Amino acid sequence: MSEHRIEVVVNGHRRQATVEGRRTLADFLRIDLGCTGVHIGCEHGVCGACTVIVDGLAVRACLMLAVQADGGEIKTVEGVAAADGTLHPVQQALRDEHGLQCGFCTPGVVMTLVALTKGPETPSGEVLEAAMSGHICRCTGYQGIRRAIRRLAAGEQA
Repeated sequence: MSEHRIEVVVNGHRRQATVEGRRTLADFLRIDLGCTGVHIGCEHGVCGACTVIVDGLAVRACLMLAVQADGGEIKTVEGVAAADGTLHPVQQALRDEHGLQCGFCTPGVVMTLVALTKGPETPSGEVLEAAMSGHICRCTGYQGIRRAIRRLAAGEQA
């Protein structure tokens, strides 16, 4: 097996590691770095639970190898809230609208919405809802998620 030295910035902290070439980014983040908010569901890129932001784009960490992230900047759900604990507007909207039940899908949903709403203009509710088609909520928390999305699209704060 081949091993590779990689360096990434995860949630603002520079990290170096030696990883096997076949190690997924999801396993690297969860097991090696302790970012347990990266949930592994289907391991096929279908459920969206492992979604993280790599260099500004939402990606499925189960489909990306850790070596592919070398030199990149990664944000996981652990790095979304402010240092003082203030929730990101996406997290606050999901909380206020009860857009979660068991919480398994929540980190992936948060990361997708954070990636899409980071620009100067928030996309429409239709665009945000379409992006959620790549996430599976096993508890059927979809109505709360949809209310949170409409709230984000309207620019409402808590």
